[in-house]
Amino acid sequence: VLWERAWAEFVPFLSFDVEIRKVICSTNAIESVNARIRKAVRALGHFPNEVAAMKCVYMALMSLDPTGKGRKKWTMRWKAPLNTFQIAFDGRLTPTDH
Repeated sequence: VLWERAWAEFVPFLSFDVEIRKVICSTNAIESVNARIRKAVRALGHFPNEVAAMKCVYMALMSLDPTGKGRKKWTMRWKAPLNTFQIAFDGRLTPTDH
């Protein structure tokens, strides 16, 4: 069974706090961003050059929150995990203004 063979690698993961494990295991946020980019690329189809493709990706990312008012909504679930990371990895995180 796979989990039995990987048990030695899995056990150290359990020593992390539950907030850190949630961040490590969660891929929903990045999957949502990737889906938005794929949708924008499919809508336009062909790009004449790399700059046009990058502009499409940029516009898709900016459309996630065009007003900037939702910034708190996007980051409010990070307070507990960031505090836990700060405690677990003291001095390794740099403070930001955001």
